[in-house]
Amino acid sequence: MSAFALLVNSATPVRVIQVGAGGMGRVWLQLLADSSTVHLVGLADLDVEAARSALVEMGLSDVAVAASLSEIAVSTGAEAVINVTVPAAHHPVNIEALFAGLPVLCEKPIAPTLSRALSLAAASEASGQLLMTSQSRRYYPVLAELKQQLGSLGTIGMVTTEYSMAPRFGGFREEMDSPLLLDMSIHAFDVARYLLDADPVSVYCESFNPGWSWYQGDSAATAIFEFENGIRYTYVGSWCSPGFETSWNGSWRVSGSAGTALWDGESRPRVDGVGAGSTESADAGVGETIAGSLAEFIAALRTGQVPSGEVHSNILSLAMVEGAVRSAETRHRVVIDALLAEAYAEAVRVEQHPDVAARLHGWGSAAAGLAREHQVLS
Repeated sequence: MSAFALLVNSATPVRVIQVGAGGMGRVWLQLLADSSTVHLVGLADLDVEAARSALVEMGLSDVAVAASLSEIAVSTGAEAVINVTVPAAHHPVNIEALFAGLPVLCEKPIAPTLSRALSLAAASEASGQLLMTSQSRRYYPVLAELKQQLGSLGTIGMVTTEYSMAPRFGGFREEMDSPLLLDMSIHAFDVARYLLDADPVSVYCESFNPGWSWYQGDSAATAIFEFENGIRYTYVGSWCSPGFETSWNGSWRVSGSAGTALWDGESRPRVDGVGAGSTESADAGVGETIAGSLAEFIAALRTGQVPSGEVHSNILSLAMVEGAVRSAETRHRVVIDALLAEAYAEAVRVEQHPDVAARLHGWGSAAAGLAREHQVLS
């Protein structure tokens, strides 16, 4: 049975080190600087001068700067880590933090591959520290309201997300093999799991790159997932569709035996179902997007309540991404359980940390490992 440690002192702001000072890192720095629940004591980045510049630009002082987490973890008295590095660095930084005795809130994806994510779940168990993914697009009061209203739709049969935008990021996203699926689709896939309280069974996906695209890899995709109880979830997305763009959350349609719900990703949902009520918009009380992630992370450290983005649970959202990419590459339907079994075998084969390897072996299978209960250390 896995567990994570609570912070002893719940009355003072949590002392945190952020790792990563790039574009998204600066967004997190502003959030941390404005938060009353955390105290930024360190910033680590391979480019130390870039880290110092980011702090100067934001007017932040008395923050230790180093090229790595280990250089400042002890001297700053850090109690937690915010990992905002590029996806390829998520696994090593998370491992370093967890075995330094520090819980981690990590930007999505939790790891670049499913096998590395399984390694991180085992590392969280072995270290006794919380590892949580920032699935920031779960944190909207209007999304919570949509979930509340789904009971009026009867038996849910179909969910659809249409996502069309044309962002020009520059940098690593425009150089990825499959930028839409690998970097963005996990938000929609994770929200589908949240809304349905169900997990995926299989996926068939096709991806491509329109001739006018400024991305090197496939920037458009259509994926059809089968969920438990036969529910179908369809995702149609593009990152190179200028004009009549959807919201960053996409446009959603949920259809059931007694009605339909529509959500534009920003406004309150529209519901046409038996017994649908004009409920008040749910009040998250913790802020939206990454502010919501941070609030749930800190609450978990204070109370021991397992957060929604805890690594074991989030792995199935990542499995949806990896399954969609695999299906697009092979043009075949991918069964999620088979994908997990393959990733587990790979995780066991390549794991080098002895404590993590022992945990992985102890699971016996990916399914057994992900089904483990979680509780606070006594």
